[in-house]
Amino acid sequence: MKNLVVAKRYAKALILIGQEDGQAEQYNKELGAVVDLFNTQEGFEKTLINPLYNKNDRKKVLKAVLDATDLSAIMKSFLVLLFDKKRIGFLREIATYYNDLADELKGVVKATIVSASELSQDAVDKIKQALSKKTGKNIVLNVEQDPGLIGGVVTKIGDLVLDGSVKTQLINLRETLKKGESV
Repeated sequence: MKNLVVAKRYAKALILIGQEDGQAEQYNKELGAVVDLFNTQEGFEKTLINPLYNKNDRKKVLKAVLDATDLSAIMKSFLVLLFDKKRIGFLREIATYYNDLADELKGVVKATIVSASELSQDAVDKIKQALSKKTGKNIVLNVEQDPGLIGGVVTKIGDLVLDGSVKTQLINLRETLKKGESV
């Protein structure tokens, strides 16, 4: 939980800088590139976060790698700040949250729809169009299947969950009957 709070704080700070200087999308790409570097050069990340190595030596390694990149001065400073504050290990979470914030700036919202059975492309397109109209934003839709829903769909947009599944309706009906309420 703490990781998420820390990641959000740093991502929000960087997106504010990006909004001010008009480089929000560039910073998004650069964060992605650094995460890719961490993913492909596993030893690099481990070296940076391992407290058994001397902090000054680890910082020299970071600066040497940053000097060899074409990252912006802001991104280099941001990464050094993360290192100094012992937050470089949160970079993946920061990049993920920053990407969501950058998408919001562009008017793009990620949504997930879970259905009991496979939806036709036409149905997916109609749902996407309806969500776009409802939110006034461009929707990037992730479609999943869960046969346990029995029927219907569950739509998630950010923190909002619209549950129209048969499974949930049956659970609600059972709770109503348990309470002795009329249906």
